[in-house]
Amino acid sequence: MTQANPEVLDAPQLDHGVPFNLYIDGAWRGTEATFEVLNPANGLSIASVADASNADAQAALDAAVAAQTAWRGVPPRARATLFHKAHALLLQRADIIIRTMTLESGKPLTESRGEFNLSAEFFLWYAEQIAHLHGTFADGSHGGYRVVASHQPVGPCLLITPWNFPLLMIARKAGAALAAGCTVITKSAQETPLTSALFVQALHDAGFPRGVINLIHTTSASSISASLMEDRRLRKVSFTGSTGVGSKLLQQAAPNVINASMELGGDGPFVVLEDADIDFAVEQAIICKFRNAGQACVAANRIIVHRAVEEEFTRKFVERAKTLRVGNGLESVDVGPIISARQRQRVQHLVGTLKDAGGEVLAGGKPIEGDGFFFEPTVLRFAEAGDALCGEELFAPVAAIFPVDSVVEAIAFANDTRFGLAAYLFTKDLSRAIALSERLDFGMVGVNRGIMADPAAPFGGVKASGLGREGGHDGIYEFLEPKYLAITVKDPVETAA
Repeated sequence: MTQANPEVLDAPQLDHGVPFNLYIDGAWRGTEATFEVLNPANGLSIASVADASNADAQAALDAAVAAQTAWRGVPPRARATLFHKAHALLLQRADIIIRTMTLESGKPLTESRGEFNLSAEFFLWYAEQIAHLHGTFADGSHGGYRVVASHQPVGPCLLITPWNFPLLMIARKAGAALAAGCTVITKSAQETPLTSALFVQALHDAGFPRGVINLIHTTSASSISASLMEDRRLRKVSFTGSTGVGSKLLQQAAPNVINASMELGGDGPFVVLEDADIDFAVEQAIICKFRNAGQACVAANRIIVHRAVEEEFTRKFVERAKTLRVGNGLESVDVGPIISARQRQRVQHLVGTLKDAGGEVLAGGKPIEGDGFFFEPTVLRFAEAGDALCGEELFAPVAAIFPVDSVVEAIAFANDTRFGLAAYLFTKDLSRAIALSERLDFGMVGVNRGIMADPAAPFGGVKASGLGREGGHDGIYEFLEPKYLAITVKDPVETAA
């Protein structure tokens, strides 16, 4: 039996139990192999977690396949009732989920609480949409028959979630898939399996049938995903992570033509025009850049500022960045640790690369000595717009500021990337904002705001940033296939005549 380190997960935190095993076919299963989950704030082990093999993954798929027919047949209201029960349990267990999320991801408690609230809202949104999945009915083009279009679940799904938003990603993906009538196998991130486990435990306790949701943790992610996608019974893969891994998954999905949704890397331009509210833009840029220690696909990657206001913006941004408190997320801090020692080493190398490319360090720039994997909030300024960052996602508490001389240059530089997830635009002119937003080649544009996630909004990107959308009315339909019935209709009155 795998267990937690009692010095970290003490008894009060375990009121509802933190599962450390795999969840397959309605039960928690241990494995001989385990791996350690580390607290990035001190590098110490939090728990030993079950390490799934290919055989365990196949067992999860077997369970999902066996449950699929019955689950798709559950009436909408009955399915929604299960969602509402699970939602209520999640709210009751908010404290342990939030604290566990901070322990394994490092993010400050305030951010974990914000992620919990958003995740719960997403799950509630899907619960409310279940009874409102409608088809269409129309006359055939030439008469004599009817065109009936409905939707049916795509089938068993593999959901691969990242470590940076461990609750939001499973709630957003599993919520949509389950609402659509699909069974799921969720693979948690190796760094943050416990938050996913608490989510699944809530669904189990709410009464979701066995086999409908399955959860595996593993240190052999690529092998397991390849094994599952070789099986023709798997009909959908939904992944959030890097573009490189997403491309490999698409290759694995190709032979069996598996339906795929990909939420991949970003290179978010944060554009500040000369008529922007500078103080407000600075505050939004701080949030957009340093939330989750910059480890977010929608983080501001390139801060592009009109030269007329660049000096003022940069001065105020640097001053604000220097006030950010860095430390253990369980304490009162603004920025937590980098997720791992390896990732912190990558960030250190990245800063060196940016300096070599002409970046002037205005704040931070170094790892913080001591326990944990901390790095100083860092600001670099480049003399002009260039290709030093185009196409590379920072994924770190590192901000890079680029001055531009015109709106035309700002938009051109913003679009000069293979990515197209999120962009941000700050201006007081609404007409200008709408026109320029339409010119930005990104799936999402935040106008005068640095946070965009909302259950009612379609989240996703274009180009190398992915395929499909999560959330909004589009979210559930990503897990549904249209089905067309052509029905011959003979009018009995005309026939009798």
